[in-house]
Amino acid sequence: MNNLQNDEEKEIREEAEKEEENNHLQDLARKLTMASSAGIFIFGIIMAILGAILPQLTSLLHLDKAQAGNLFFFMNLGMLAASIVFGPLVDRFGFKIFLAGSSLLVSLSFVGLAFSGGYYAVLLSVIVLGLAGGVINGGSNALINDLHPSRRAAALNFLGIFFGIGAMLIPLIIGTFLHQLGLRSVILMAAGLSLIPFVLFSIFYFPRPKQPQGFPLKEIKKIASSRLLWLGAFILFFESGNEFAIGGWLTTFLQEKFQLGLDQAALILSGYWFFLMVGRLTFPLLNRWLKRDTIVFISAALALVSVSGWLLSPLKGLAVVFSLLTGYGLAAIYPTTLAVIGDEFPAFSGTAFSLAISTGLVGGMISPWLVGQLSQHYSLQIGLLVPVFSLFLIMVLQTILSRDRSSQKISAAKN
Repeated sequence: MNNLQNDEEKEIREEAEKEEENNHLQDLARKLTMASSAGIFIFGIIMAILGAILPQLTSLLHLDKAQAGNLFFFMNLGMLAASIVFGPLVDRFGFKIFLAGSSLLVSLSFVGLAFSGGYYAVLLSVIVLGLAGGVINGGSNALINDLHPSRRAAALNFLGIFFGIGAMLIPLIIGTFLHQLGLRSVILMAAGLSLIPFVLFSIFYFPRPKQPQGFPLKEIKKIASSRLLWLGAFILFFESGNEFAIGGWLTTFLQEKFQLGLDQAALILSGYWFFLMVGRLTFPLLNRWLKRDTIVFISAALALVSVSGWLLSPLKGLAVVFSLLTGYGLAAIYPTTLAVIGDEFPAFSGTAFSLAISTGLVGGMISPWLVGQLSQHYSLQIGLLVPVFSLFLIMVLQTILSRDRSSQKISAAKN
């Protein structure tokens, strides 16, 4: 009788301990999801701010289109450098110090940008901004991937909503309050907002590193040799290029073609980012009926039609509608592809994300630069054919990826 009672008490204690541990993990996930959302919100600002202020920077500093393209190129170069190294580092040492430190560095970079008086000072500021932003982007996505293993696609799309809010905010403020506030005040506002994730990343407890004893080199070889990883990575290559090129050059295109003011063009850019955010809110709902591969393909097809629409439209109103639809079309491609990669390498998500996001940032570095070069030699309308070509290639790569994943599932079922 006593043994039975002891067994029951032991079982009750174990259940209580398990419930307490689950509650602790859920509380930790909520707090770190909030911190990561704040971090990706700031990354959204980083992604959008250069495109939003580019017309005024061009006017103030007398930049040509090639120099303007260089700013995007070197900011992405900084992001690329950070993204290459962050994955193995966070797998080995954990997320906390890198995410907190990078958030503080972003704030300091915005301050430097606000007080830059020449082209090279702006260039230095955006390089540092890219370095810090690259860690925040990769680290926040990898952390969310780890915190929500059973619902990666939904969690990463939810994180992408905050990216959209951040990307929408600065163009909205510029379009609405630029004349009252001035450009410097807007950039300093971004610097102040960047301190929010710094505080949150600093005060919250983080999970222990996944590979505290060192990183097994054979796993790097396994990850780096995965065909699925590289198919996904090159989808990110073209998609990052699209987001940077369109977000960076849309305001300039609308100003040149339809003689819009900076405030009007910035509001349209804000609407583009708003619809990207709406897309990331609604596409997870479609995942109940459609496969991830299908969602990415449909998104790329919609974006392809939309970009072609505003490039070719002779009517301002129609161009605005297509600009907004472009944001909605692009929304699902990046986070859904990341979720596929996260499913494939759950134990080494930081390293897998590092390789994939780094590849994506090469595209983000090349595409807006290439738009600038083509625009300088031909026209901006010719330059913006780059995203059209990239979206077509995303559809091709997604078709191959979908076929490979289906074959992989069939092979696994047979074994």
